[in-house]
Amino acid sequence: MKKPKVAVVFTGGTISMTVDKRIGAAIPSLSGEQILSLVTNIDRLASIETVNFSAIPGPHMTPDRMMELCDVVEELLVRQDIKGVVVTHGTDTLEETAYLMDLKLRSNKPVIIAGAMRNSSELGYDGPSNLAAAVCTAISTESDDKGVLVVMNNEVNAASEVTKTSTLSLNTFQSMEFGPLGIVDNDEVIFHREVVNRQTIPAKILEKRVTLIKCTAGMDGSLIRYCVDRGDKGIVLEALGRGNVPPDMLEDLAYALENQVTVVMVSRCPTGRVLGTYGYPGGGKELKDMGVLLGGDLPGQKARIKLMLALGVTSEVEDLRSIFEYRQYKQDS
Repeated sequence: MKKPKVAVVFTGGTISMTVDKRIGAAIPSLSGEQILSLVTNIDRLASIETVNFSAIPGPHMTPDRMMELCDVVEELLVRQDIKGVVVTHGTDTLEETAYLMDLKLRSNKPVIIAGAMRNSSELGYDGPSNLAAAVCTAISTESDDKGVLVVMNNEVNAASEVTKTSTLSLNTFQSMEFGPLGIVDNDEVIFHREVVNRQTIPAKILEKRVTLIKCTAGMDGSLIRYCVDRGDKGIVLEALGRGNVPPDMLEDLAYALENQVTVVMVSRCPTGRVLGTYGYPGGGKELKDMGVLLGGDLPGQKARIKLMLALGVTSEVEDLRSIFEYRQYKQDS
């Protein structure tokens, strides 16, 4: 029986790192082929094609590079001989790249993102096991039509739900609201639930002038005004609780909206969605009435990615509202 072919795209990250003795710290140094050589017996399950996209740490990933990576993955997905694509990535920005790809890609073939929390010089290097689990997920027909998946520590999570929760733990990637979609056990992926309300935003370009601002007690709106004056097109507010801000921010929020800057509000809480529940000055009801868009249960970093893509296809307020608040968007044909 012919083995399925999986393309593995290497971008760098901890999975590609070893400790450089000259500086006493980990840096990218392993090629894709070198990493794959550490994944024992994977050739029994799949034929692997390697693509060395980049060799950068997670913090060096940018939205422009994410879009370029999407183009590479799209070219692989349209090939008849490719069953699925695995992308290795630095964990610091993995969830942002995964979410951008989930919003942008439309293929029904599996796209799996994996990385490592320990570099190859450390005891318990988890890169090979995570990569093996990602390939096992990519070759399964059960992974079709599920969007982009993140596979780490033998758990499978949806790109739209997962976030990095720990600076150290091997199980750092968690879907805190709903739990993982499934697991990888004995080289087989087992799904326990489906992804619902998956969106796509068919952006060919993105708007990079989008800033994320975290709200804190007693904060004023000077950062908002600064972002507007320097030419930002969008602002994501990580608001307090259910979706509320200190009252001293209101004047500058109004200034942003008057200047046609799109403002999306999410919560700085790790779970739960924002809603116009409270009616006091700075409460969610007042913000919604002003024209602030509600970003649901997204964390700030993902809401920023989504707004960048959304502004790449439309600047109309009602279109943007439908993208963020109604979980659906139909591109004009």
